[in-house]
Amino acid sequence: MIGGAVIEALQKFVPRENIHLQEPMAAHTTFRIGGPADCFLELENEEQLKKVRRYLELTGVSFFVLGNGSNLLVNDTGYRGIILQIGSKMNSISVHGNDIIAKAGATLAQAARAAMEQGLTGLEFASGIPGTVGGGVVMNAGAYGGEMSQVVTQVNVVSREGELLELDNGTMEFGYRNSVIRKSPFIVTEVTFRLEPGDMGVIKTKMEELAARRREKQPLEYPSAGSTFKRPEGNFAGKLIMEAGLKGFRIGGAEVSEKHCGFVVNKGNATAQDVREVIAKIQARVKAQFRVELEPEIVFLGW
Repeated sequence: MIGGAVIEALQKFVPRENIHLQEPMAAHTTFRIGGPADCFLELENEEQLKKVRRYLELTGVSFFVLGNGSNLLVNDTGYRGIILQIGSKMNSISVHGNDIIAKAGATLAQAARAAMEQGLTGLEFASGIPGTVGGGVVMNAGAYGGEMSQVVTQVNVVSREGELLELDNGTMEFGYRNSVIRKSPFIVTEVTFRLEPGDMGVIKTKMEELAARRREKQPLEYPSAGSTFKRPEGNFAGKLIMEAGLKGFRIGGAEVSEKHCGFVVNKGNATAQDVREVIAKIQARVKAQFRVELEPEIVFLGW
């Protein structure tokens, strides 16, 4: 549990109304699953983040950085630490020539729409990814042949010492669903996308076509964390899961989607434990039948 002295200290950096105790994480994840976090901070700007990050480094208090909660499964028992939310209070977007500059809390859909409205092409692939700009950069999010690494030129981050740093594309060490941020203490605050001039009508049509493809092929009608597993080399997780006979496999309220086997969905009142057991079943069956180890794309918090 977070002690009163820590809460008192945090109030020096963040308004009291932005500090929530025993906050249910089910309200902050696209899975709609998760117990209470000891402390939940809504951050408003980089200055607050820098001060809080420096304080947490000095005290050693556990914390987790949250965006839209779209790639996250929180334990039913919750999280014993502090959630730093970079969301709607840090989501401004500006346009400078061919550059889109987005705060980390802006959603990828918002950034893609801003680009479209300015007649800038290159970010259409991200229009349906249900995450924030910060989270998307951390995991090098991608879809339909595009990914963050192709359009990001600069990422602003806060270090463990509370300093603001600028990382270029090469320094980000982008890989498949990976970046240098995943193995460093940096927290993303702002991202610059370098795009190309295009026709607004053509860009809008492409975004609508991708949205239609998502609706047709993905189980968007149920809460989920998106693709459950990373793509195994030379294959597709959904295809292997289907061929393993697990389409529709269910434990409690968690189910392998019948629409797309690459998704584990919350069919109603699923617990985090239900989801973990479904994932374990999938991994064991696919490994036994195909000798392929599926690696979760989901981040597990509080386990």
